[in-house]
Amino acid sequence: MHSLPVSDEQRVVAAARGLLRSIGRLSRDLYLAGDFGLSRSHVSVLDSLEARSRRVTELAADTGLTQPRVTVVLQELTERGLAERTRCATDRRAVDAAITPEGRRYLDAARRRMAAAIRSGLAAQGRGADDSERAVLTARAAVSTLLDALHTPIEAEVS
Repeated sequence: MHSLPVSDEQRVVAAARGLLRSIGRLSRDLYLAGDFGLSRSHVSVLDSLEARSRRVTELAADTGLTQPRVTVVLQELTERGLAERTRCATDRRAVDAAITPEGRRYLDAARRRMAAAIRSGLAAQGRGADDSERAVLTARAAVSTLLDALHTPIEAEVS
């Protein structure tokens, strides 16, 4: 495996210092600003279901929750009318979970609260609407770049 020259590696380490802590704080603060009224596990499962229906195993992999925890969360979301579970048509042993229209409305309202908090905070820093949107899009792109880098398979160097 090819390693970075020390100076490049040191620069990446210095740039990454505190990244996990900062992302954790941002995630927590966005969650609080959204005033979801649900646990982060519940929000994570709903967010994962927004794109498409999924099986419990997929939800566990996507959210980082254990399968038993996902099962409990799905039951609670179903009881609240935010998600629904159905038997898989191709494999009757499996259960597919999907977000309901009420679940979509719930997520949308919380995201509007998050966006309002971001806009308010950036406005307090003197940023206009265009600058605020640019700041959020830049941050989102940076996070996507890092995620893509972490999920790109490392190819073994051929000798």
